[in-house]
Amino acid sequence: MAIAALKGVRVVELGEGVSAAFCSKMFGDYGAEIIKVEKPAVGDITRHWGPFPEDKPHPEKSGTFFTLNTNKQSVTLNLESAEGRELFISLIKTADVLIENNTPKQMKEWGLNYEALEKHAPNLIMISITPYGQTGPYANWKAYDLNAFHMTGAGSRYCGRQGEAPLEHGTHSADYYGAYVAATWGLASVFAQDEVGGEHIDVSCAESVAATFVGGQNIGGYAQDGVFGSRTGIGMPLAAPATILPCKDGHVWMLALETAQWRGLVNAMGNPEWAQLEMFDDMFTRAQNSDLIYTMMNEWTMAHTKQEIMDMCQDNNCPSTAVYNIQDAAEHQHMKDRNYVVELEHPLIGRVRDIGAPVRIPDCPGGPTTAAPLLGQDNDAVFLQRLSLSETEYQNLLSAGVI
Repeated sequence: MAIAALKGVRVVELGEGVSAAFCSKMFGDYGAEIIKVEKPAVGDITRHWGPFPEDKPHPEKSGTFFTLNTNKQSVTLNLESAEGRELFISLIKTADVLIENNTPKQMKEWGLNYEALEKHAPNLIMISITPYGQTGPYANWKAYDLNAFHMTGAGSRYCGRQGEAPLEHGTHSADYYGAYVAATWGLASVFAQDEVGGEHIDVSCAESVAATFVGGQNIGGYAQDGVFGSRTGIGMPLAAPATILPCKDGHVWMLALETAQWRGLVNAMGNPEWAQLEMFDDMFTRAQNSDLIYTMMNEWTMAHTKQEIMDMCQDNNCPSTAVYNIQDAAEHQHMKDRNYVVELEHPLIGRVRDIGAPVRIPDCPGGPTTAAPLLGQDNDAVFLQRLSLSETEYQNLLSAGVI
């Protein structure tokens, strides 16, 4: 029988958008109890983002909210009221971890910053995920994922063709990377909580991206010599083949730089006469003749599907790959065999497919087991049972708009 690795860990999530929700979802994937605190009536902003079934907006049917909030409970609290903040502090007293992505200024105005909360819950692990971190000139800027991403130089380094304007990056990549970093260090603190007590973990999404997307090569080159790489568009200008080519049903990313890889690709292509030239064993020479090589390769790729090309290249020790779209990935047999795509039942949407846990533990496979909650669906259980409010107190708070 599977064991929930984080069973017994209690997490409160207070945030909007992606980063805090995705971080707490990773805790929930492995058995932690997650209570998501949302605004009364409106809820988390992602409830209003969609996509929606049949493109009809509905706060309980957002695909974005669904994916980010499986395995969670939802309660509503108005933190603009003193009573709401008092209830929140009561909730924190019963928790091990708080995950939030508000500005430091906002948390301080609410009286819910770490210095205030540790007086009530000295063992609390508070994970704060923001675009720029808790300190510095930009700490309280009204910033989003795009601000954090481009703070790092990654947009100029990777997105677009050389000599042309940069292109936009992948949606919420900085938020997701920041959430992963936060979950990693948050889990480390949970396992050390009995020995070291509480902790405030300050995660900057910009710094998380700088450490991963930009990479040591660019940072080191600039630090040592004042030089750094820039965007090159598709492929590598100094080596070939390294490009995306069309094929029978889409595109393939053709990469074969090492001599053995190149010879494997030539064998996969049926050993055409033009590819037998000894000078083509050198990837730099191939780059100098890339127009010719890509034209000839394109004749071969257009005669095959992307999966056929990928399979033939794999059989010949060449790392070229199919460029899958979302439908390809969702329906891929490899993903199905690993149970990465799961089905969950939602009271309003019905049966919905979702992605599973990206990290597997043998005795705790992890992943979503319950659908995202309806707004405030767990108010009764949390406020009446966990916090032991009387029915009269609960109804008065409900009437006053605190809950």
